[in-house]
Amino acid sequence: MQWSFRIGRIGGTDVKIHLTFLALVAWWAYGAYTEGGTGAAVQAVVFLLALFTCVLLHEFGHILMARRFGVRTPDVILLPIGGLARLERMPEEPKQELLIAAAGPAVTLVIALALFGTLRLVGAPVDDASQLDPGRVGLVQQVMWVNVVLLLFNLLPIFPMDGGRMLRALLAMRLGLRRATRIAARVGQGGALLLGFWGLGFFERWGFGSNIVLVLIAAFVYFAAGAEAASVETRTAGRGLTVRDLMITQFVALPVFATLQQAVDALVAGEQREFPVVDNWGKVEGLLTRDGLIRGLSALGGGASVERAMTPGAEPLPLTLPFDEALERLGRSGLPALPVVDQAGALVGLLTRDNVTDVLLVRRAGIQFPPRAG
Repeated sequence: MQWSFRIGRIGGTDVKIHLTFLALVAWWAYGAYTEGGTGAAVQAVVFLLALFTCVLLHEFGHILMARRFGVRTPDVILLPIGGLARLERMPEEPKQELLIAAAGPAVTLVIALALFGTLRLVGAPVDDASQLDPGRVGLVQQVMWVNVVLLLFNLLPIFPMDGGRMLRALLAMRLGLRRATRIAARVGQGGALLLGFWGLGFFERWGFGSNIVLVLIAAFVYFAAGAEAASVETRTAGRGLTVRDLMITQFVALPVFATLQQAVDALVAGEQREFPVVDNWGKVEGLLTRDGLIRGLSALGGGASVERAMTPGAEPLPLTLPFDEALERLGRSGLPALPVVDQAGALVGLLTRDNVTDVLLVRRAGIQFPPRAG
């Protein structure tokens, strides 16, 4: 099931809404309706849409700043806990990351100041931040104060929120990306735990009430910090490597006319779990995975050809492809391995997730090895 769908495209970036966001709108409207009827429900939905318009503008602050440094943003998605712009990559230069991370809060600050100026211009009150119910406080005042809260919240040094990314960038200027990410991730996970305890009501005696949204944000931040720290460790360990250095060179390739029984024989004879499938001229036609083999045996029997059970169109990788791009293509394929070809298109290797993991473990242990020649 697809959990998000596109509602538009702005400047080359798809704007998407997650289904849980629609659930939030429905729940918010229902709660207002039960308390104040149809008018209150409409006001609540208008407020929520205005708020998430501000969130979207916040995300486009990141997007436009990233674009200045040549970083594309394929999409931005609206979730119940906020917006998430998916950058194609994060720049290696800490100063650039600092500016990208700061651009979102800067937009939120501009929005809050603009709304403040509008209220003062028309003579409306701006100092009542205690009530956030649309029926008791005007929409403009409400949106202004929520933007102030979002600004302060986003500036908390909790990685990978904006404040945490700014902290990582500042640390990276002196400590390097790898060490800075480790520190920022630990600080971020500690902050996430505090948010979670707050949301669960652990601090009610000090006047901080429970809030389920804070629990959701805390869980997201905690796991996102760990995932990004692991990603940086991986990128750092693989820096300077190419597919040539990562691939398996001793492997079995199956012709398209081989039977599934022959594939079983190859499977049990060694440790190889994925088999490139080639035509009579050695051109890669697809990849037979262990799962595909089992499904094929169950549905077709051992006498069927591997061509009927393979995954067709497995994208071959060139030998000189850098590590980062190779890992991205492997992840995008959804396959456990991809074939590797030379300049003439001849099959020369197999890039597997397991072998990539093994090479990175060796590199993380501080053991260097010369690049493969050829």
